[in-house]
Order: sequence, then structure tokens, then C-alpha cells
Amino acid sequence: MMAEFAQPPPPARWLLFLTVAVGGMRTEPSFAAAGDAAPPGKIAVVGAGIGGSSVAYFLQQHFGPQVQLDVYEKAVVGGRLATVTVNKQSYESGGAFFHSLNLHMEDFVQQLGLKHRREVAGKSAIFTGEQFVLEETDWYLLNLFRLWWHYGMSFLRLQMWVEEVMEKFMRIYRYQAHGYAFSHLEELLRSLGGDTFVNMTQRSVVESLLEVGVTQRFIDDVIMAILRANYGQSVLVPAFAGAMLLAGAQGNRWAVEGGNKLVCSGLLKLTKANIIHARVTTISLHSSEGKPLYQVHYENEDGPGSNFYDIVVIATQLHDSKNNITFQNFDPPIAEFPGTFHTTVTSIVHGYLNSSYFGFPDPKLFPFASVLTTEAPGLFFNSMDNICPINISNTFKRKQPQEAAVWRVHSQHPLEKQELKMLFRSYYSVQVTEWQVCPDYGSVKNLPPIILHDSLFYLNTMEWAASSMEMSAVAAKNVALLAYNRWNHDVEKIDQKDLMHKVKTEL
Repeated sequence: MMAEFAQPPPPARWLLFLTVAVGGMRTEPSFAAAGDAAPPGKIAVVGAGIGGSSVAYFLQQHFGPQVQLDVYEKAVVGGRLATVTVNKQSYESGGAFFHSLNLHMEDFVQQLGLKHRREVAGKSAIFTGEQFVLEETDWYLLNLFRLWWHYGMSFLRLQMWVEEVMEKFMRIYRYQAHGYAFSHLEELLRSLGGDTFVNMTQRSVVESLLEVGVTQRFIDDVIMAILRANYGQSVLVPAFAGAMLLAGAQGNRWAVEGGNKLVCSGLLKLTKANIIHARVTTISLHSSEGKPLYQVHYENEDGPGSNFYDIVVIATQLHDSKNNITFQNFDPPIAEFPGTFHTTVTSIVHGYLNSSYFGFPDPKLFPFASVLTTEAPGLFFNSMDNICPINISNTFKRKQPQEAAVWRVHSQHPLEKQELKMLFRSYYSVQVTEWQVCPDYGSVKNLPPIILHDSLFYLNTMEWAASSMEMSAVAAKNVALLAYNRWNHDVEKIDQKDLMHKVKTEL
């Protein structure tokens, strides 16, 4: 799976050596058969990031093209998939990579006729603030030997743990291909991995890894570096979120030629969704012929407005106080959502790397394209990587370490001038974005609901189990199926037990 915010710098492929075997054939998505109930007239989606654009696509796939889809977006389409321009070239500033096991994302790219961006190889290393504790080389066997020499069997034990989790998680694609949905996140997790998966949302990744024999040293050096680079948090994050992240932190990753945000804009164009550039302020409940009807109130540059809908999907963070969506006329009232989101600052810097800071006085000798960091006093950044533009020609080559290049630096706070001077000898430009990349996993214990009301759904619930672009797509498919099955009163497709047996018998 992909990482939380989707992989700031790419951790070295040799860190995990994960190969996940997925049994069975995938069933390609198709239009669901029409139910007995008349289809909804209008559906609203709040948010046009990867979750919102995916759920719009899946909703149309199941309800059919006659349903009107309105997608509200207060900023730009793509959400946390975004680019910035440096010296007339565009670079990913948000979600950077997908993983080869991201089956929904692979399907989207094929449906939209997009292409995988050519990968430009580069070595990675882990830095403590004083020295590198692990350095990737050009020789695979030497990388293996170094892992064994430093950490013994820890990386193999990690691989086995992640592989076991992922093998069970991949069942979700077969369930969804057969139209099954889940009304609670706990039910979804339990259908995949039993109570073990549910418990993994309540215990830390460090506790789980120590239990399977991974050493504390490996956790402090490697696992901590990957978590800091992606989630900006420590090894106290829940085990399930950690497993999803670690599965996506190895090789076989890709990006979209022309920018990952093309997936979002492409899906919305494919569904012919009506994009309303406005901030949703309130959702109020009404009724029509005994069915709930939802009024979405919004504000844009022309002033306030509102529209009525049969189904509403919220694909933005309700935990984020900046959204300030209020709910009216609901009985019982929709409760407030506790918890906060973790902020990571992304600085896109065009300049000359100060390789001396990393112990290389001669910049020509600096061999790394990405640097991850451990948790250490005085370390003011989580990770940094020499990034390539979103359009790569066949003749493109990475800048040499002594040349001016574009670097993406992730940190907990905006970098001060003195900190920039420590990382760069000089620089031409710095562009800063603050992202709420994922939940602060220590801020709440209980998983939020998916169903807020009869036909009012919260897609971003999934982030509280694990945060990534593919997890948003999985959540989108689940919500679309849930909305469809509930609309047509098909209870046999919701929260079913022993789904592996049911799916086998349906083949």
C-alpha cells in the first residue's frame, strides 16, 4: 500500500524486500445491476481530492450515468495531490508515489489513458544528525549483507510480518469486486483480518514489531526513519497504519506522467461531474415523500447558496476545524469529531546542497538522492530528496550533487533561514506548503463512523486506520457500494460474515 501522504522521499528499495503474493483473479469493475428502488436524482460529494474524485467515479459506476453528481471543492481539484512550478518545470509537492499493489489506482490510470512516469534511479540513506547509519549502494548483495550485518534477521522478520498483513488486506479488492460493503470501519477490518486487524488500530507498531522479533535498534534506525518521512510521527503510531506504510515503503512504485493530480481531474471529467468551487458551510436534514433530503449550504465568490440532494458523501476532514461544516436538524445530532491532524511542512528548494552538513566536504562525492532521518536532538527535518519533474524525457538525468537541483524537504515546522543555510550552500527559491497529511494517531482512540445518517457518509473515516491515496480509493469504493446497497435495501451485501467463503462460492 501506499504511504500516508504518499511517500515524501522514496525509502530505499533494499529496506524491506517485500514481495506479496495475491491469490485469485481480480474481477474487473462493471456497472451494478439496477435495484428495485428508483435511482437517486442528485448526489453531492464534498471534496475533490483523491477520495472525492474516486467516490464520484464509483457512485456513477453503480448508480449509472443518469445521476447528477455535484462535487464541491473550496480550493483546487486534487487536494493533497499537488504540484509547484520551479524554473518553468513542475514538481510534485504532495502525494508523490503509488505502489504497484494499489489496484484501484492502477485501474484509474488505465481507464484514463494515463502513463507511468519513467523512474530515475537514486540511492537513499538514513542520517542521525551526525552520521549515516545505513547507506544504499549499487550492489544488491552488498545491501543485503549490510542489513544483515547491522540488524541480523530483523528485516526478514519485518518482511514476514508485513507480508502476512498485506496478504489479508488484499482480500478487500475481491470483496468489493463482488459488491460487498461495510457500514463500520471495524467491520471492514474484521472481515479482512479478524479481531487482529481491529486490535492493530489500538496498539503501537513498535509493540507489534518487538513481538515478532524485530530488534529495537532496527526500529530506532529504519522504522523510525520511514515513519518520520511519511507520517511525520514516531513508532507509537498504530500497528495497522504502520504496516500499510511499511508495505508501501519498498520498491515497485510509480507516479503519473504529467502529475498525480491528473487522476483526480481525469476521474471527474470522466464522470461529467459538476464541480462547484465553493466552501460547504452547513448540511441540513429535510424530508421528501418519507425519504431524507439533504440541503448543502455553501459560500463562493458570488455569495451563499444551497442545493438539495438524495445522497451526500463528505470526502474531506471533519476532524479539521478549518472546515467548520455544521449539521442542522439531525435527531440525534451528529456528534463532533475528536482528534487532530498532523501537519507536515513541505519546502521545495531550488539550490545547491551543502554536502558538508552530511560529512561530504566535496559535493561531487555526495552519492544520495534521498536522505531519511532518525529521531535525534537537533534534527530539524524529517527527510529530503532530490526530485524530478512530473514530465521526464528519455534523455533526462538527475543533476549532479555539485549542481543546482530541486529538493523537497519535509519538516515539522517551516524552515528558518539558518536551517536552510545548513542544508544549502545557496538557493534561488523556496516554496513552502503546510499539509495536514494524516491523523495525529495519538489524539483519539475510537474509529469514527462511516454512516452519519441514512444517506450521509463520511469517507475520510478510513484515514484513522491508515492514511494513503490507495486507502482513500478503497474507502471511496466502500462508500459507493454502501450507498448503493442501502439505497436498494440490499442487506445481503452489507456487513456479511465469512466473506472469503461467500466469494469463493460466487465464482
